[in-house]
Amino acid sequence: VQLQASGGGLVQAGDSLRLSCAGSRLTSTPLAVGWFRQAPGKEREFVAAISFGGTTTSYADSVKGRFTISRDNAEKSVTLQMNSLKPEDTAVYYCAGERRLHGVKTVAREYDYWGHGTLVTVSS
Repeated sequence: VQLQASGGGLVQAGDSLRLSCAGSRLTSTPLAVGWFRQAPGKEREFVAAISFGGTTTSYADSVKGRFTISRDNAEKSVTLQMNSLKPEDTAVYYCAGERRLHGVKTVAREYDYWGHGTLVTVSS
């Protein structure tokens, strides 16, 4: 399973960005999808995740109320809508897939597939 994240860029604090995660087998294999991020000098951290059916979502406390994860299995894509961006949101964002029919996990090592990241830079 190959996943590809896109949509990153340079924005100002308070702006919005929409990241997309695409994968040709996003629906042929039951996958929960998560977004993680890694800032320079820091460990990779969980951002958000959505179950295969889209009925379960989970968010890191730092992004609750600002970020929304959604998926369109017909389009084989998962979207992370990021609003009210802050400089501390600056990081490389990765999407990842875990073979799971129900529920989500928030720990990176639980995920089976990873795509290349997309850089999000938020200036103050």
